[in-house]
Amino acid sequence: MTNKLKLLLLTLITLPAYAQLKTYDQKISGSEVTFKMVALPEGKFQIGSKSMSADADEGPATEIELSSFWMAEHEVTFEEWDLYFKDMSLPQSKTIDGVTRATPQYIDLTWGMGRDAKHPTNSMSQQAAMMYCKWLYSKTGFFYRLPTEAEWEYACKAGSPSYTLTPDELKETSYFKDNSDGKFHHVKEKKPNAWGLYDMLGNVSEWTVDQYDPAYYQKINAKDPITQPGSKYPRTTRGGSYLDAAGQLRCSNRTPSDAKWNQRDPQIPKSRWWLTDGMFVGIRVVRPSRQPSKEEIEKFYDLYLK
Repeated sequence: MTNKLKLLLLTLITLPAYAQLKTYDQKISGSEVTFKMVALPEGKFQIGSKSMSADADEGPATEIELSSFWMAEHEVTFEEWDLYFKDMSLPQSKTIDGVTRATPQYIDLTWGMGRDAKHPTNSMSQQAAMMYCKWLYSKTGFFYRLPTEAEWEYACKAGSPSYTLTPDELKETSYFKDNSDGKFHHVKEKKPNAWGLYDMLGNVSEWTVDQYDPAYYQKINAKDPITQPGSKYPRTTRGGSYLDAAGQLRCSNRTPSDAKWNQRDPQIPKSRWWLTDGMFVGIRVVRPSRQPSKEEIEKFYDLYLK
């Protein structure tokens, strides 16, 4: 990573110690749709896992520090996503220029699991997820983005040094292989974690902003870490989904994206918006407590949408 790029990313992630944030409801301009952004405190925590059952890329556990930020109470729903996807004022093309509407789906990418207002939106690429964040910025004036891996894990652990649930406990908080009936479900049907966040584990996996690196925990910065975007694959998702076994639903578990998630797409080139075989992937947004400048925000989005 160049020094200039590193400075830009750190500027957008590193936040000064402001007054304590407050949870708020965000209304999307031009609609009556709102979603709750939960205020999460700055703090230090152990990222990674010391568990012998953890995968090889889940450690070693390392103490890092994160600045305060807001995270969406639940995964982005179709009610929210469709305001973007059906925004007829936006151009709709394979070329991304400014805020662009995702191209049409040629098949039902929910595969019959449901597409009403409270279902989590799914099957989008990381680029599509980031374009939604950019559209949200255009509608609200606030800088929304995908969480970093560190932010996501911090939010998932919710103040617990080692957040691990038994299969029976998971059934109270999460939809996974044992209780999902092979499909995703409405958001907020299960119990939230200690910080009031729903479906952090299970239901749909969630995109993070980071490039996937097996040695992530060995390389991360001690304060507000973020990795540079590189090739299209792999990028990192977190949380597991309705398809995963209980043992995979861990706060430190990391899943790299794979070209196989789009293997049935017949288009040439394959869609940059949709994942035909990524029906288990969704979005959750965050907002840093410091609002970057317009120029900084545009440069950040350009890194992921180029």
